[in-house]
Amino acid sequence: QVQLEESGGGLVQPGGSLRLSCRASGSTFDYYAIGWFRQAPGKEREGVSCISSSSGSTYYVDSVKGRFTISRDNRKSTVYLQMNSLKPEDTAVYYCATVGLSAFGGRCAAYYYDRTYWGKGTLVTVSS
Repeated sequence: QVQLEESGGGLVQPGGSLRLSCRASGSTFDYYAIGWFRQAPGKEREGVSCISSSSGSTYYVDSVKGRFTISRDNRKSTVYLQMNSLKPEDTAVYYCATVGLSAFGGRCAAYYYDRTYWGKGTLVTVSS
């Protein structure tokens, strides 16, 4: 079993940057692929980015390509999402989760997947 906890959200002006962290507990964290999702008010949750177990594969939704960077440090059981050039439309609650082949078109492979574990989310607000 894995428990995930997001942090790093906050209020930032357009054009600013934030780094989100997704810290995991559990000895099998290294084996999981991790995805970042977001849900804006009144909208459905969407997948933003994912990273494979080995960090060999990453994926970004078109709306964040070139602005967001996902990475992981398995020694710290943490996945990061560096967000630059933030826009008001990036405002949302951001969640991290373990992902399998059904997410992100299978672009981020995992050594192991049993189910999707979700964090509680962190709020990102981009506003002047």
